[in-house]
Amino acid sequence: MKHTERHRNTSIGWLRAAVLGANDGLISTSSLVVGVASAAHNVRDPILLAAVAGLVAGSLSMAAGEYVSVSSQSDTEQADLARERLELETTPDAELAELTNIFIDRGLTPALAAQVAEQLTAKDALAAHAREELGMFDQTMANPLQAALASAASFVVGALPPVLLVLFLPLGILTPAVSGVTLLLLLALGALAAQLGGAGLMKGAVRVAFWGAVAMGCTMLVGRLFGTAV
Repeated sequence: MKHTERHRNTSIGWLRAAVLGANDGLISTSSLVVGVASAAHNVRDPILLAAVAGLVAGSLSMAAGEYVSVSSQSDTEQADLARERLELETTPDAELAELTNIFIDRGLTPALAAQVAEQLTAKDALAAHAREELGMFDQTMANPLQAALASAASFVVGALPPVLLVLFLPLGILTPAVSGVTLLLLLALGALAAQLGGAGLMKGAVRVAFWGAVAMGCTMLVGRLFGTAV
């Protein structure tokens, strides 16, 4: 019977990138807004400019960073697979013995380990060594383009709320409104990420919200200490 059970690690690549992007988009853009708002003396244009510039620059930066980082991981994986492929072509007996010893170390009897290794090698030797020796699985292999797109899109989603608040809210309540809405969204986002990852909801929510509050508080302080008309 075909295995249909789904596990969280099958989506860990895009999920990690998406959560990181949304958190970064929300925190960094909101921090820019409250920081510039503290220094802009009730002038909307510089606040809006900072928010939009932060959205565009941040999303592109996240995409580029994820693509480069995950590409490096992918390069390493492909290099390991190429080396394994060469070893299978030049020393197949040694590779079969290596696979057999892996199964013996995991608790199989030598006879059963040899039988399993032989059958897996006959079906797809490279795939067997990728899984058992290198710990590589199709579901968790690095995908640079997927990670880049997920990061950029989620950053934009996270950055949109503070941008929209700058557009539509009166300047007199902008800073407390952005701070409050951001903290609420961070609590929700942290809880969602914790649920998807199988962790405790409260711990995940508070952890994300705390560091968001620290970031906004620091940029607000900078804006007030060094604030001049922009």
